[in-house]
Amino acid sequence: MHLQQTKDASLATGGPQYYFHTVPEAVKEFLRKRGACPVVLQTPYGIANSAFTAVGRDHKLSKTRKAVAGKVGHDRIQGDESIGEAIRHWYGLKGGRDFERIDVEAVIHSDGHFILIPTAVTMRGAKRPKTLEKVTFPLSFHRDYQSKLWKRQIEAIRHEAADDVSWAGSQLRRIVADHRNVDARHVHEADLLRAAGALSLLGFDLSLYLTKGYDCPRSCFNFFNLPPYRCPVEIKKRSSRFDYQMTRYTELPRAVVLCVEHDLVNPPDYVDVVELAALAEYLAA
Repeated sequence: MHLQQTKDASLATGGPQYYFHTVPEAVKEFLRKRGACPVVLQTPYGIANSAFTAVGRDHKLSKTRKAVAGKVGHDRIQGDESIGEAIRHWYGLKGGRDFERIDVEAVIHSDGHFILIPTAVTMRGAKRPKTLEKVTFPLSFHRDYQSKLWKRQIEAIRHEAADDVSWAGSQLRRIVADHRNVDARHVHEADLLRAAGALSLLGFDLSLYLTKGYDCPRSCFNFFNLPPYRCPVEIKKRSSRFDYQMTRYTELPRAVVLCVEHDLVNPPDYVDVVELAALAEYLAA
């Protein structure tokens, strides 16, 4: 499945539009039954809300952004801005050249989210497309899995400021050692906030710690040449104590669990785990 932008003459109303081509039957059926639904965009960090709407061929958006009967005749993406430019922004693609084609996949989440996953872009005049790699659990770093995104970030910082990586590693190792040397029953999970300074040097900023909902709901990841990405973070001593129902705190089922030890089997989709013990060990290597 791919997207191609309509001609400028067709953009008089409704904002920029990208038409779907070679749409799988399941996606056609979903769009034409719903009429229109918000687009959740896959970014290098994971899923994110967007200002775009997927619209079925037999519908259009009213002035109040509701789906009403229409005769456009194409399944499409609409928004006040170009979804091509949003993809350029999130994936750190160079400007100056228009898109000829955007290859995408669509996932219909069980909660009804329409998740759009860019897989490749072709610029006008380019000989070949540029692949946009899909990274599973992009913000996870634990004993069983370390994402490419995290590894690239750490190597980039190590190249520019090796002392910062060394200091961050020493701080995390101290916190992990403290937790392993006492009875964990008497340690509050908020003690992990001592890692905030070290994590910030690695591009992971914890937000205000709250007592309702997610612990740090406005936390932010800012890795190498990519834009900042906000994501709720739950603080746990052990990841197995993460309550699946807490994914209901936000509109999207997106969260990161920050823990000392990772022992959660089969984390839910779109929930990443950062294990301080594994991260500290990796930074020391």
